[in-house]
Amino acid sequence: MGIEPKKHPMPVQQPSERILNFKEVALGYTEELAVAEAHRCLNCKNMPCVSGCPVNVSIPHFISEIKQRNFEKAYSIITEASSLPAICGRVCPQETQCESKCTLGIKFEPIAIGRLERFVADYHNSHNNQTVVQCPDGGKKVAVVGSGPSGLACAGELAKYGYGVTVFEALHRLGGVLVYGIPEFRLPKSIVDKEIQSLESYGVKFESNTVVGKTVTVAELMENGFDAVFIGTGAGLPKFAGIRGEGLNGAYSANEFLTRVNLMKAYERDAKTPIMHAEKTVVIGGGNVAMDAARTALRLGAKTVSIVYRRSMEELPARREEVEHALEEGIAFELLRAPVEIIGRNNFVSGLKVRKCKLGEPDEHGRRKPVEIENSEYVIDADCVIIAIGTSPNPLIRNTTPQISFSERGCIIVDEYGKTSENGVYAGGDAVTGAATVILAMGAGKTAAKAINKFLSNTNN
Repeated sequence: MGIEPKKHPMPVQQPSERILNFKEVALGYTEELAVAEAHRCLNCKNMPCVSGCPVNVSIPHFISEIKQRNFEKAYSIITEASSLPAICGRVCPQETQCESKCTLGIKFEPIAIGRLERFVADYHNSHNNQTVVQCPDGGKKVAVVGSGPSGLACAGELAKYGYGVTVFEALHRLGGVLVYGIPEFRLPKSIVDKEIQSLESYGVKFESNTVVGKTVTVAELMENGFDAVFIGTGAGLPKFAGIRGEGLNGAYSANEFLTRVNLMKAYERDAKTPIMHAEKTVVIGGGNVAMDAARTALRLGAKTVSIVYRRSMEELPARREEVEHALEEGIAFELLRAPVEIIGRNNFVSGLKVRKCKLGEPDEHGRRKPVEIENSEYVIDADCVIIAIGTSPNPLIRNTTPQISFSERGCIIVDEYGKTSENGVYAGGDAVTGAATVILAMGAGKTAAKAINKFLSNTNN
């Protein structure tokens, strides 16, 4: 019997149903689907897929265990490299990472590595009660600033090395961008909570409502008994388009919009931090955050939702799956359109003026630059405009930690191992790179943990 040329489809909620709720869209593989998909794997000896994984999960090995229905063994293999498998299986861009290296993908569709990772993690979480893991006690303490993906990955690795780890989170809810930035329909908060509980079983401690740089500084953490500090504060400062009308009622950054909905339940009518229940929403941007904002607006009751993007569908940076889900749900794409001005009436948003574009010559990165066409403006009716064009690191750490070097973009400068210019202080994730992916942030956290372990192993204090 030959190899199935296509991935086994992921079961999903139907579009007509899911736009009325915030439940997870993708329902996950059944055992039979997972085993069938695993049998598509060629089990390559050189394992090219592993080179595409930022945390180097032993992909063919865990897939081989799925073939044999050894799901717990598969889980143990994944968690040797990844602290957050249920999360990575849902939100990592496998199509541009591990799956892009899959040998089977040369002729057919690659193995559905992300779907299989999710299945294994979900199977483990539904069949096992969390137990306390006895880690070695090294006697030294490390402070981790931020409970997003880089901080959680770093904390998990350090706990396994035997350090006393405390994670400091500015918000009242743990998880960083995983809880405030990614909607429930893509990443349920219960999944994040479960992964955090797993870290707690390793002895990791968490302190919320602690704004490092305000409540306590990095220097004070070092003075108060921590032998090293890892900074994983992410990139939570929104960027704006710099057009007129961004201060109107009904104009939001995607960061504010999603945080209010995901973290503060602003969709409830009696919410203390309410959000506008718009009928016509326009989202500026083409990345995953733009898709999240648009699909969230739809679930809040918007009758029409449009995405305005300066390039074509081929250049959209969002994951293909997210774009496909948005199209299935009826979201319109206004492509090759540049935002010019947010139109207002009585201080409220009434529309977005856009200008048509065409694609010019490729830039130094190979992307064709959008060129605006004169006298091509028109207005898209809207009572809500969401700006989703990126984020940058919050300047709080920069302003209160002069001993650390920063780039002109406000990112922490580190060496290849995550070490900053200050001895004993490391950093990783979006605070270093600017806005990127969950798995890249995790990879940086894991790399820094190894460096911290080496540093503390050579320190006699």
